[in-house]
Amino acid sequence: MLAAVGPRLRALRTQRGTTLAQLAEATGISVSTLSRLESGGRRPTLELLLPLARAHQVPLDELVGAPATGDPRVRPRPIVRHGVTILPLTRRPGGLQAFKQIMPPGTPTGDHEQQVHEGYEWLYVLSGRLRLLLGEHDLTLTPGEVAEFDTRVPHRLLNPGPDTTEVLTLFGPQGERLHVRARPSAG
Repeated sequence: MLAAVGPRLRALRTQRGTTLAQLAEATGISVSTLSRLESGGRRPTLELLLPLARAHQVPLDELVGAPATGDPRVRPRPIVRHGVTILPLTRRPGGLQAFKQIMPPGTPTGDHEQQVHEGYEWLYVLSGRLRLLLGEHDLTLTPGEVAEFDTRVPHRLLNPGPDTTEVLTLFGPQGERLHVRARPSAG
């Protein structure tokens, strides 16, 4: 990658119609050093590349030909379990995980036994109604409502209908609670 820096520097300079002397004056780098950089006779360093990037008004990545960053969009692969579609919204394993769950009325199907596992869960109802069985509690959450709980407490999520329910879920390993600020702090 560094071998291509010299030709890239020369191309930028000539495209802009700048002489080595003008570039030396703008950057404080000697003409001989600039010439050796462009010809590949001098290895580029950060101390040399930063003023050159400023002088050419280009990002440093463009000077060194850094590869383009990957597409930042998450392209979830849906998982369907017991009639519920689960869209993973994070790609990294471990740590905090985000999911969107789409639950048609009457799902999940099958066993309605409450589950227990390590972790901590936070959920936000986007649409529909969500029945949350949490230990001895039987709660119905509507759009905009949030629940947060330790997943070692027996729990189960159900859609009582009549519409499809969409839920945003954040799940973290045991001990990783989410920090939710209810209102902005004063100045």
